[in-house]
Amino acid sequence: MNLFGDLHGKRALVTGGSSGIGRAIALEFARAGANVIVHFRKSESAAKLVSEEISRIGQRSVSLAADLAVADQLEPFVNHAFGIWNGLDIWVGNAGVDLLTSDLAQADYTMKLQRLLEIDVRAGMLLAKSAGRRMVEDGSGTILTIGWDQSDRGMEGDSGELFSAAKNAIMGFSRSLAVSLAPAVRVNCIAPGWIKTAWGETASDVWQERVRRETPLARWGLPEDVARLARFLVSDDAAYITGQVINCNGGAVR
Repeated sequence: MNLFGDLHGKRALVTGGSSGIGRAIALEFARAGANVIVHFRKSESAAKLVSEEISRIGQRSVSLAADLAVADQLEPFVNHAFGIWNGLDIWVGNAGVDLLTSDLAQADYTMKLQRLLEIDVRAGMLLAKSAGRRMVEDGSGTILTIGWDQSDRGMEGDSGELFSAAKNAIMGFSRSLAVSLAPAVRVNCIAPGWIKTAWGETASDVWQERVRRETPLARWGLPEDVARLARFLVSDDAAYITGQVINCNGGAVR
């Protein structure tokens, strides 16, 4: 009997797979039986560690570099990825700009917007569309994107405005891409809430209390919470689910 969320025999790629939510998704897919390509931009050593952990689980893995802000690298990156194992069954567009803990935290509003549009929006859309086209030619596949639960309802401040603009674009795009690629390829989007990645680990007491107050389950989400949902959505157990944006946010509604 197959395990629920079984991915045995599947070939997957996770962009931004060297840390955080991407790392958790890559490892969860491997535990479900998938072979996984781990994309990275600069963190080669971290990506290789993820691939090594996947190998210890018993699945194949390689790490693959690409700077998604460079438009000329996008199509060669997809070509390379699809050539490694003669196709892909799963594409996860997780890579995104970190405005809170990277060097961009000190950048001005315009620069932050530019980087979000380059990576989260332009690269996310073009990569998913290119991967989807190949999957349609192969007859099947599934694409998963990452949005943000507060995009729909709004959040104060520069980061809230910027992330809402970028992630609403991806969420709307995902719904439409699902229609474009149906019935051969399914497309869904996960909209995480307060997930304890790098910023959450060092967030002030004020933010810690805000997370508990705004989340009915009264805790931070973990990257593994998102990863388990991702595993289900790309598996055959979700075969009748496409074009959906699904919150993973502990029940937060405001």
